[in-house]
Amino acid sequence: MTVADNGAGALTLPADDYVLPFQIETAGARGRLIRADKTIEAILEQHNYPEPVSALLGEALTLAALLGTALKIEDGGMILQTSSDGPVSTLVAQYKSSGDMRGYASFDQEAIDALQNGAARDSAGLLGDGHLAMTIDPGAGLERYQGVVALEGETLAEAADLYFRQSEQIPTFLRVAVARAYTAGENGNAPVWGWRAGGLLVQKLTGEGGVSDRADSEQLDWSAPDDGDEDWVRARTLASTVEDHELLDPDLPPERLLYRLFHEEQVRAFPPSQVQAVCSCSRARIEDILNSFEKTELDGMVEQGRILVKCEFCNRHYDFDPAEVGGEKPTEL
Repeated sequence: MTVADNGAGALTLPADDYVLPFQIETAGARGRLIRADKTIEAILEQHNYPEPVSALLGEALTLAALLGTALKIEDGGMILQTSSDGPVSTLVAQYKSSGDMRGYASFDQEAIDALQNGAARDSAGLLGDGHLAMTIDPGAGLERYQGVVALEGETLAEAADLYFRQSEQIPTFLRVAVARAYTAGENGNAPVWGWRAGGLLVQKLTGEGGVSDRADSEQLDWSAPDDGDEDWVRARTLASTVEDHELLDPDLPPERLLYRLFHEEQVRAFPPSQVQAVCSCSRARIEDILNSFEKTELDGMVEQGRILVKCEFCNRHYDFDPAEVGGEKPTEL
């Protein structure tokens, strides 16, 4: 659907959060626009993280969804993970092709408190030195692919952009915004605070025979240079004018935002996909993992006569009788 600013032919969007693919015809570029307020809010509510840690995990989750939906995978997904020496030592954000998302963070509370007492609280300060790993799971039992890049720049999006420029040679623009906001309370109640998340991804593409009529071209040449391509430079420049408040505004329709950014570039939107907060852990899955351990290993896990397991993603706790697990190897699925 060609995006217009007249209200006609409005996009049919999922009731909740979504990723909207689009294509900029004149620039030979494709993109993704994400709104994921409820999804990010649901995931962050499962943890009692300090606000700067929650914001950083929200950025990782939003970025994982933007990148994951750009992959043509039917039963796989993407895992975005950081490992660093900063106050937030680990971030894990997982996106599945079904739209399911989950994530968690590991951090040093004392170091976070020190940052809150006056030091910088930007992403670079929270993460410190380390690396960002992006793992693509193609599903169907196929081998995973992982790309690793140093954590450079002020944001996670800048580190991911570095990966695309250095490792994949894909001209890319990325912008992610996550913030706490409130909506007016109903019937005179106090305002309700919650998280909002949005992002924009634009990547140059070329295909045999010109730009494809699909959101994702079957055959892409990612080696096309960035410099010297006036159409791409113009599209990237237009994308860079997007403001954080535009990405986060629930009252700004996505087609209106795309029109504002690219109305002279023949931008077309494609059917959106939905995202939601879902953790794949279950008692059966945890029991299968426990059955893979030897009895001596399980004995070391016993506390007060029970084996207690917590899922780091959703904070759910599982309680097992030691006599009911162990001694059997899990069946390969």
